Amino acid sequence: MFKQVKDLCLFTAVFLLGCSQQKVQTGIIIDESTNVDRIVQTIKIDSVWAGHPVGFCLYTHKNRQYIAYYNANRYTVVGQRDLDQDQFDLHILPATSRETAGGTSTVLGWDSHNFLTIGMDKEGFIHLSGNVHAHPLTYFRSREPHDISTLEQIFEMVGTEENRTTYPHFMLTKDKELLYHYRDGGSGNGNEIYNAYSVEEKKWSRMLDVPLTDGQGLMNAYQTQPTIRKDGWYHVYWVWRDTPDCSTNHDLSYMKSPDLKNWYNAFGEAFELPATIDKKLLIVDPIPPKGGIINLAAKLVLDDDNQPIFTYHKYDADGNLQLYTAHTEDGKWVYQQLTQWDYRWEFSGRGSINSEFRLKDFRRREDGRYEIDYWHLKYGTGTLLLDENLKNIGKVIKPTSIAQNGKVEGIFPGLQVRTSTDIGKVQEQGTRYLLKWETINRNRDRPREKPWPPASQLYLYKLKKTKT
Repeated sequence: MFKQVKDLCLFTAVFLLGCSQQKVQTGIIIDESTNVDRIVQTIKIDSVWAGHPVGFCLYTHKNRQYIAYYNANRYTVVGQRDLDQDQFDLHILPATSRETAGGTSTVLGWDSHNFLTIGMDKEGFIHLSGNVHAHPLTYFRSREPHDISTLEQIFEMVGTEENRTTYPHFMLTKDKELLYHYRDGGSGNGNEIYNAYSVEEKKWSRMLDVPLTDGQGLMNAYQTQPTIRKDGWYHVYWVWRDTPDCSTNHDLSYMKSPDLKNWYNAFGEAFELPATIDKKLLIVDPIPPKGGIINLAAKLVLDDDNQPIFTYHKYDADGNLQLYTAHTEDGKWVYQQLTQWDYRWEFSGRGSINSEFRLKDFRRREDGRYEIDYWHLKYGTGTLLLDENLKNIGKVIKPTSIAQNGKVEGIFPGLQVRTSTDIGKVQEQGTRYLLKWETINRNRDRPREKPWPPASQLYLYKLKKTKT
């Protein structure tokens, strides 16, 4: 008996390539808690608004870094620094009024949707957008390359479908062409619009003759932007929503394209844009309204054959929120339930809600297995370990993050640590950057009565991966 146990332990240790782990009744436990990110540089940037959370932007490009955020007075601030400098050169954008003809605002209200985002074209000119939630386009472009201080407001891109814009994002194609996409319309009734930028003409035009997704006046798609994955194709997934009530999300869906013009479902069947709810070949899991999936509560990886695998959440037969996977097999989608939690997150209503569950990441491990990172109101932060057949076989113990172990500096009740990751690319291997500040929680995008919390400190952290 002793020899059997000894042999089993030896096999397990070799199989996991040196990871610290043990076999227990609940499954395999892999301890990677010592692979921590060490803060090697801290830069104090500015005092920022703490009355509600909203996304800030950090963009690293070669040897320079750019930021956009809302200061203590809720004005939009942009900044830049060379990576060998220890402070940012900051510029407050002038306020404009949405009441004036064609005008848009650079001052934050109470809406947590109104994040800021930065893009850069292949000639180095900087583009900025944000502070919109079914509002007129807010867009700036720099006069000079690599100089965020020369941003100028431009009130039109194409000139149509720009009065009710939401969720603006910039992205680069395989050929490094700059795209800008946003939702035109409202929650439950909107289309996804894509514009392409010509660096030669300094001009935007529609990338497609039709929207990428079209709710046909009945719904809208909460979708990812087309993302280039290891097969060299663009992959997009989304859920449909019928009304501004977040409980009416339904039908996890997916499509892919080699060139952003020709589109296919998971089984290689072509279809004509736009993607609509009646194109059933695009549906991954036909989750009904009030079925337990919220906006973009899904993550995608590709297997060895470049076939899509999804993890996402929905309600089980008892009404509890559970994690699932979906993968393709013999021309159909196959589903597996991963968790047996006894908790129901009952989400509903409009506006920015306070989450009780977050699906944080889904990735393939070097040993061929899979990991799912999550945060749960009842069960805390964790990482599920799946085998090659997507069976839940245990967990991975990860190091605590800056947001988890960072102590709140402010004394106002309810303050929480907020972070924004870098959307650019860092050339220094093993290094990443992070913005960190503090706010109280969301209030469904409605104003709060005073007292409001004092401004919090915005920091930039430079992090290096170390093993303690």
